[in-house]
Amino acid sequence: MSVEQLEVGQVVAERELRFTRDSLVRYAGASGDFNPIHYRDDVAASVGLPGVLAHGMLTMGAAVQPVVDWAGPERILDYQVRFTRPVVVEPEAGAALRVVAKVGRVDDGSARIDLTVTVAEQTVLGKAQVVVKTEG
Repeated sequence: MSVEQLEVGQVVAERELRFTRDSLVRYAGASGDFNPIHYRDDVAASVGLPGVLAHGMLTMGAAVQPVVDWAGPERILDYQVRFTRPVVVEPEAGAALRVVAKVGRVDDGSARIDLTVTVAEQTVLGKAQVVVKTEG
């Protein structure tokens, strides 16, 4: 499907991504964010969290990747999200992040792609929107 011929409501990308505890360790090394809530159950519990959490920026980056793969990185004009629920990464099962990218608005030269990002059928990012360039 072409970014030049988009219609409101059209699904442009869907993907399920899996986070594991190994994913979190790798991301911590790449980002420098070694907060122990991202790898130690005891620390997460001591601050009232339901378990080890995925890094917010890891979740945000993973969620936009299906749109980047579809449209191309050069077409991304803007990307914004609101974090609504933490992503708990279980020790064995990990966490399955489901992303559905749907056209929310089409303007002259750009389109807004709305992301629905869920884990276990619960929304983890709210108002997740990517603006893509549709011309050129």
